[in-house]
Amino acid sequence: MLKYLHIILLATSLSLHAQETLPGTKPLTLTGDISEQMHQAALRDMDRTIAQSIEKRAQWWKRDVSSAENYGRSIEPNRERLKRILGIVDARVATGMERFGDDANPALVAETKGYRVQQVRWPVLERVTGEGLLLEPKAKPLGLIVVVPDADQTPEQMAGLANGIAPAEQWARRFAEAGFVVVVPTLIDRSNSAAGNPAIMMTSMANREWVHRQAYMMGRHVIGYEVQKVLAAVDWFLKQHGGGNIAVAGYGEGGLIAMNAAAVDTRIKAALVSGYFKSRQQTWSEPLYRNVWGLLREFGDAETASLIAPRGLVVQYSAEPVVDGPPAVKGQKSIGAPGKLTTPAFEEVAAEFQRLEAFVPQKLQARQLVREEGCAALLKMLGAQVPSSVEPPLQDQRKAFDTVARQNRQVKELDDHVQWLLRDSDAVRNNYFLFKVAPELGTIPWNYNLRFPLKNPADFASAAVDYRRQFWEDIIGKLDEPLPALNPRTRQVYDEPKWRGYDVVLDVGTEGFAWGVILLPKDLKPGEKRPVVVCQHGRNGVPSHTILDHKPAYQDYAARLADEGFIVLAPNNLYNRETYYRTLSRKGNTVHASMFSVILRHHEQWLKWLATLPNVDATRIGFYGLSYGGESAVRIPTLLPGYALSICSGDFNDWTRKVASTHDRRSFMFTDEWEMPYFNMGSTFSYAELSYLMFPRPFMVERGHHDGVALDSWVAYEYAKTRWLYAQYGLPDKTQIEYFNGGHAINGEGTFEFLRKFLNWPK
Repeated sequence: MLKYLHIILLATSLSLHAQETLPGTKPLTLTGDISEQMHQAALRDMDRTIAQSIEKRAQWWKRDVSSAENYGRSIEPNRERLKRILGIVDARVATGMERFGDDANPALVAETKGYRVQQVRWPVLERVTGEGLLLEPKAKPLGLIVVVPDADQTPEQMAGLANGIAPAEQWARRFAEAGFVVVVPTLIDRSNSAAGNPAIMMTSMANREWVHRQAYMMGRHVIGYEVQKVLAAVDWFLKQHGGGNIAVAGYGEGGLIAMNAAAVDTRIKAALVSGYFKSRQQTWSEPLYRNVWGLLREFGDAETASLIAPRGLVVQYSAEPVVDGPPAVKGQKSIGAPGKLTTPAFEEVAAEFQRLEAFVPQKLQARQLVREEGCAALLKMLGAQVPSSVEPPLQDQRKAFDTVARQNRQVKELDDHVQWLLRDSDAVRNNYFLFKVAPELGTIPWNYNLRFPLKNPADFASAAVDYRRQFWEDIIGKLDEPLPALNPRTRQVYDEPKWRGYDVVLDVGTEGFAWGVILLPKDLKPGEKRPVVVCQHGRNGVPSHTILDHKPAYQDYAARLADEGFIVLAPNNLYNRETYYRTLSRKGNTVHASMFSVILRHHEQWLKWLATLPNVDATRIGFYGLSYGGESAVRIPTLLPGYALSICSGDFNDWTRKVASTHDRRSFMFTDEWEMPYFNMGSTFSYAELSYLMFPRPFMVERGHHDGVALDSWVAYEYAKTRWLYAQYGLPDKTQIEYFNGGHAINGEGTFEFLRKFLNWPK
């Protein structure tokens, strides 16, 4: 009896199993919040990638330590790559050093028996100057030392003109007393005194983050700007004096600037780095303005320091500046990115310093790790005498000098420089992409009576393949780990009159997995091939929001398409929880990756899996996404040719302006969406250029007139470029834009017709 009961139970179980699981798949047993588990798995995988970066860096280096000369040549490619990711790409302007002042604030700030202190500014880039103090010995100088204070220190403090720094650490005056010309630049600080546009709003982010966010999008960096200010001072000294020992010394943020300045410019003979040097494996947790694209793929602090060899290096172990998040503004929610600075244990600093030995033998570089008196160690390395006594405190002769006003001037100059780059970015992108792929498009004559000859779409599409690779590898970041077998697991979660829905999970590597919901019409016939629409949710969404959750923004559009007979896939993308996806982007950036680097792997697997389903026509898979799903629509199908068409809803934009403009309240510069800038994207790809990567496949934009994401004029301006390109190749019907009198939502009228037409599924 028990034997027969067992057989009956087993048969019942198998019957239920057959209904609940798609053929060819294993049962899905995951419980709880699958989206959260998916995000956490992606974060753990990114942690592994960061941990593995130390070993993998070797592939980027071809050091030759046979001689100092050969070593310098062998690391030059690394030096050039460091300059690029720091945004040191602009030519500096003609050099100079202006002493300036008025009756209340004379140029001569202070004077001793041995040197003078003057307030100065010097040209760096178009629209950008350095500003700070110049300490000049009255005797012939031994050389130049650029002393870079921390971001929250002033040049006056470093020179002993203001309280805040102990006499032994007042490097500027000590180097001047030793006989060096000293330039002390003002760094962009961590206050929010200039972080915003008074005509729109002042924000709660740090000034450094304010500059960083906009500059990063344009392929520049607050670090790079400040390194350029140091190097412009070197330019001036060499022009003025012809030669001499040149060194840099910096503390905290200034230590970062000093080390990178010495790494990229071989005219600097030695560097002193204090309160900065350590392992960078946790750099993702530091303030956003330290986010350098792909830094850990090639550089930790030891690797960066190896670029200084065979020149001298002193690392001084000292307490780092204390930073615990963005500035606090009473009564205002912070929109600044999280980030902290803490002092490492001496053992961590020593371990990173010891790593240098594996790259540069001691015989090739004079270097020291000290706990104190870094100033004296640098002077000895330069062959100079350490002053035996400290002169009396200096007295600032200025009566009304305003350090905040100086800070705000420096921020405003960098803001102006980035906004100038932004205004010219259309032409830069055209020259980067469009006119290289199709140079004839940039030279069409103006003639009312001329009918322009049509071009061959295949020629453009073939030439654009390399740009697809560049966008994926250089802007989004491509993870190189091979994709695993799909290993699909499923379970039924919907049973509607016209279709059934199944949770689906696929492997994407290590712990990572992709999750989504597939809707299969009940009238599918054996052997019948149907088109698929991938319906992509937006920020803080999950697949069910697009199906039957009756969310106003989505209008249940996935379910409606399934009712029409389409096979529908609603994937879960990795932007459901802001803390998770922003942390994923921040971690990923350190190893030349982003949130979309992971998402693209998911969609590669989705396309492979869909192609295995018996009723799917793999040549007719369309993509339709809203909001962040619309952002996905110009990043995923453009890179994955397996998508036959794409529809961008509620997101198409003049993206460079949307991300980096400081002159429009709709810009992300005035929100907490700090993950939006992608390094150098504004100079390479905006949404028109991304649609060029989609060409000649069909592409559509859905736009609500009242969608606060952008202005109609922004969207129309950017889309006009898309329409123009399709028209030049005789394919204007393959792109459309539909405006409707609504907001940030799916409209589902013209877009549905677009899907029916180009996926060949009549209503």
